[in-house]
Amino acid sequence: MGYDYAIVHLKYTIPPAILLSALYFPLHTRLDTYKLAFLITIAVLSTIPWDSYLIRTNIWSYPASVIIGPKLFDIPLEEVFFFVVQTWNTTLLYLLCSKATLHPVHLAREKKGDSWKWVKLVGQVGLGLVIKKSADWISEGKERTYLGLILAWACPFLFLLWSLAYQLLVNLPWTTTWLPIVVPTLYLWVVDSLALKRGTWVINSGTKTGIHVPGFGLELEEAVFFALTNCLIVFGLVAFDNAVAVLNIFPAHFPEVPALPSPALLIRALLLPAAAYDEDRMLGLQQSVDRLKRKSRSFYLASGTFSGRLRIDLVLLYSFCRVADDLIDNAQSSTEARDWVQKLRNYLELSYSAPMKGGDGSLRHARDRNQGVATHYAVQNFPQDAVLTLMLLPTERLNPEPLFELLKGFEMDLEFSQTGPSRDTPYSTPIRTESDLDIYGARVAGTVALLCIQLVLHHYPGASEQEAKRLMTAGHDMGIALQYTNIARDLAVDAANGRSYVPPPWLKKEKLTSESLLSALTSGKPDDDFLSRKIETMRSRLLDRSFLFYERSVGAIEELPSPARAPMRVAVESYMQIARELRTPGYRVKAGRATVPKWKRIAVAWKALMGPAKRRDGA
Repeated sequence: MGYDYAIVHLKYTIPPAILLSALYFPLHTRLDTYKLAFLITIAVLSTIPWDSYLIRTNIWSYPASVIIGPKLFDIPLEEVFFFVVQTWNTTLLYLLCSKATLHPVHLAREKKGDSWKWVKLVGQVGLGLVIKKSADWISEGKERTYLGLILAWACPFLFLLWSLAYQLLVNLPWTTTWLPIVVPTLYLWVVDSLALKRGTWVINSGTKTGIHVPGFGLELEEAVFFALTNCLIVFGLVAFDNAVAVLNIFPAHFPEVPALPSPALLIRALLLPAAAYDEDRMLGLQQSVDRLKRKSRSFYLASGTFSGRLRIDLVLLYSFCRVADDLIDNAQSSTEARDWVQKLRNYLELSYSAPMKGGDGSLRHARDRNQGVATHYAVQNFPQDAVLTLMLLPTERLNPEPLFELLKGFEMDLEFSQTGPSRDTPYSTPIRTESDLDIYGARVAGTVALLCIQLVLHHYPGASEQEAKRLMTAGHDMGIALQYTNIARDLAVDAANGRSYVPPPWLKKEKLTSESLLSALTSGKPDDDFLSRKIETMRSRLLDRSFLFYERSVGAIEELPSPARAPMRVAVESYMQIARELRTPGYRVKAGRATVPKWKRIAVAWKALMGPAKRRDGA
């Protein structure tokens, strides 16, 4: 009886497990628990027969003086625990590396003549040849026996997983796949080298090649073993995520998806032919993700904490808002911009002209027919890169009123462009009072926040009508808070476009006018420190208003369905951090806007994931 192997765990495998568990805890979901349990069960059940055979045939052994004693099929319990802890550590590292990845955007529809079938075949042939060679080495019964047994055990599993998930294995970023393989492998090479030197486990010299890995002093077979086991874990995780991605992005094939899909459902998803994938949905989602990466870093960061079909719907909704905003902002004239607003309104009217609910076939047929009309209208009237975003807007899960209110907000923006500061015409603004600014914020941002809450309540039903109303009201107010922050941040950028959202009564109190404010902001530098202080006074007042709406609505986040609470905190706090930065002297400015350093955005998101703070104001 001894404790050497147990000490290996205490010193080398359990500490990383604790660290990775602590790091991932705020991001953890029920699906992650399911994934971990699924992978660990498969790892243990698939390894025990093989490991037991190696011990019984004396290919490797554990001296009685290094193990506590209890065994399972001749395998020391410390070794069984190793199967568990290695899978745990590699899985958590994979989950950390892949959390921000939206896996459905890395799928691809396969067509005749493309290269995917060759990618799949090359991998299969390569693994098949390795399996054949390993069988030869085992039959020889010489110094390559142990290496052959490792390859013959691992490669059939890799062959199966490659055949099922080759698209994601090729398309995912290397940080999602190779990093979680290489880092644990190198670490375990060091640990194993130390354990072999101490005699914690022993490899029979008659069945090993005697080749060592340079720099580690490690047996070649052990190096291959750890590399392949980590490949097995990551390949298995990618196959799991491939199945979930297929389930989430293709409602036509899988109308209902439980929070924890059964193994049978996962297999059905993996076996869905890639030729049957909906290319429009995949391309539209890819375009939406690219749009968010470019134009809304805060929301993109927050979106990674949502999961499943809710995350996809939120990305599509936000992409629609960005497309609509860009069409209007990039218009060459006020007339063209108003034409875009009208076209967006026409599209929404066509989309919502069909019944939104109804179980019989005739209603569904009417809805599909009218949606087809809306799609045709989008193709005929919108730029190519906007069409799929319009088509994929989840209108069947969204009430139409907030979307039409959003268009009214865009129309308020257009009132700035009818006249402007000049010698001959007075400056015109739709924002004449503080109430007007509240209305504007409600239309351009409160509506979007309200729609987000609608999607949350759709995907996680159970709230009463009264609760839902209260949550949507709070979401609406939070949207106004975020818009006030946006206006405070973009004073100079908006001024360059001839817009001042500061209510004239606020300016009058500081003995300013909209014209003088715009002139100061567009000059690049205010004329004097006195004027600069007045501009900061206006910015501070906007931020006060932002935090007023924030404080009266932030508590409602904790009343949301539990899977959406932490992600919604991240979404809100990531943006409100901009307001806090604006209250910090010497804040960072990029392209005329205050920005939050990346490390701080991550820190804020982390804090939000850990739970609600007692107070998150701008003090």
